[in-house]
Amino acid sequence: MTTLQRFAASTLRASARPALSQRAPALVRRETAAHNPGMAAGGQKGRPASSSEDAPTARHGDAEMIRQQGPVEGQPDHNPDYNVAADYRTSAFSPLPKRVMDGSEPGLDTPAAVLSGAPTDLQARTVRIYRPTKTATQSGDWHGHQWRMDWDVLSKGHRWENPLMGWQSSADYMQGTRLNFKTKEDAIDFANKQGYEYFVQEPNERKIVPKAYATQFVYSPGKLKQVRTK
Repeated sequence: MTTLQRFAASTLRASARPALSQRAPALVRRETAAHNPGMAAGGQKGRPASSSEDAPTARHGDAEMIRQQGPVEGQPDHNPDYNVAADYRTSAFSPLPKRVMDGSEPGLDTPAAVLSGAPTDLQARTVRIYRPTKTATQSGDWHGHQWRMDWDVLSKGHRWENPLMGWQSSADYMQGTRLNFKTKEDAIDFANKQGYEYFVQEPNERKIVPKAYATQFVYSPGKLKQVRTK
C-alpha cells in the first residue's frame, strides 16, 4: 500500500510541473512589457521598435558577385585576374582568369579541362612548347628529336628562400612537370584541347658550312684570303 501511495504522489508532482513552467514565461513577458514598452511593440530590449524601412538589405551571395564582375579593360585575356573574388577551392598562387569567370571562353567547343577533373587554376597557366637543344658534349642528339611542353613559371608568390642554407623552394606543383610529344602539331593540339594558353619556341638550327682546302685558292674579287694557323 505504501508503494502505491508513493507512485500516486510522484505522478501528481510530475503532472503539476508543466503547469508551473507555462505560468512562468507569462509573468516574465508581462513584467518585461511593463518596464520596456519598445520591446512590447516589436523592438529590442532598451531600444524603440523599428519599422520596415530601417531593416537592413539582404546581402548578395558570392555567385552573384562573380556574375556582376565585368572584365578589366586593357588586360590580355590569357593573363590571370588577381582581383577576382575567388572561392576557397582556388589556389592563392594562380587565380582563375577572367575569361573563365565571366564565361567568355573563345571557341564553340568546351575545353576538356572543364570536365577532366584537373584543378581549375591550371587554366590560368601558360605552357611553353619547344624542342630541347643538343648538349655541348659528344652525347647523341636523340633527346632533341621530340617536342616538349612545360608550364611557365608563376609571376609571384611561389618561391621563397631557406634562411638556413640559402636554397630556394617552390610551392608550384607544376614547375617540374613536362610532357613529351613526337611533333609540334601534337603538342599544339593537346594544348588547344585542354584549353591552355601556349606559345611555341622555335629551335635554333645549327648551320654547318662544309670546308675544304681548295677554297683558299678560289678567285675572289676582294682581297686575298689569308688563313693563319698560328
